[in-house]
Amino acid sequence: MKAKITVTPKKAVLDPQGKAVQNALEQMGYKGLRGVHVGKYLEIEVEGDRETVKAQLEEACRKLLSNPVIEDFHLVLE
Repeated sequence: MKAKITVTPKKAVLDPQGKAVQNALEQMGYKGLRGVHVGKYLEIEVEGDRETVKAQLEEACRKLLSNPVIEDFHLVLE
């Protein structure tokens, strides 16, 4: 099965990379941008029991793949 993990900055956290992308897009003529947030996307091929795999990956997200103080993660198993 495939795990798809998206890690993004929390809404209340300053995102300088997102702000830089937003500024660049506005300078290129793109209008109406209200906020840009830059994050990470991971795909991981896994085997095993679905519930066990999900629990292990959620733990990995909290301990390694994201910084829970400033980032949120979303995990989907396919």
